[in-house]
Amino acid sequence: MANVDRRQFVKQSAAIGITIGGSAYVSGLMGTASTAKASPLRPPGALAEDDFLSTCIRCMRCVDACPNHALVSTPGNAPGGHAGTPTMKPRKAACMLCLSEEGDYLKCTEVCPSGALQLIEKTREDIKEKVTIGVAEIDFDLCYSYNNWSCGACFRACPLAGEAMTIGAWERPTIHPEACVGCGCCERSCIRYPHAIRVKAVTT
Repeated sequence: MANVDRRQFVKQSAAIGITIGGSAYVSGLMGTASTAKASPLRPPGALAEDDFLSTCIRCMRCVDACPNHALVSTPGNAPGGHAGTPTMKPRKAACMLCLSEEGDYLKCTEVCPSGALQLIEKTREDIKEKVTIGVAEIDFDLCYSYNNWSCGACFRACPLAGEAMTIGAWERPTIHPEACVGCGCCERSCIRYPHAIRVKAVTT
């Protein structure tokens, strides 16, 4: 009888898993569609968007220099003059702020020949003052820690934990926009699918 009950349990669990997985997949597609026109995330030290677009020479030296391969070239069919400019996709790779790399400056800012990326020292003070890739935002309906689970993966990944992000009961994260630099480490580490935390560009 115990074996029968166990088989029934496994079948029920599988059915629940399929239902949840299917819902997540559909939600992911909807999320992708809704964020398709979002402003691009630029590398650390980027000028304001209009100035960046007119100053960046599309040389891709920053893309090549990124030790974590977090920067990619915007496709050639992108509208608005964005084609060929560097951008970030944190879910694939986050900016690690070159913290484990040798040297005194963030690598992408060090190699930029045009001034589209301003030089940033690899110090906590300079990073906090000058890096404005974006700001992380939490979807409280998706975040496990706000829905009867305990996670904390984003907090443990945050290089400015305790300032850009704090954590409460059930490891519930809170973003502090004034301190968040938008590195994307939280988004990359989120174990939820679709992910419950995303970095959005700061528009000026």
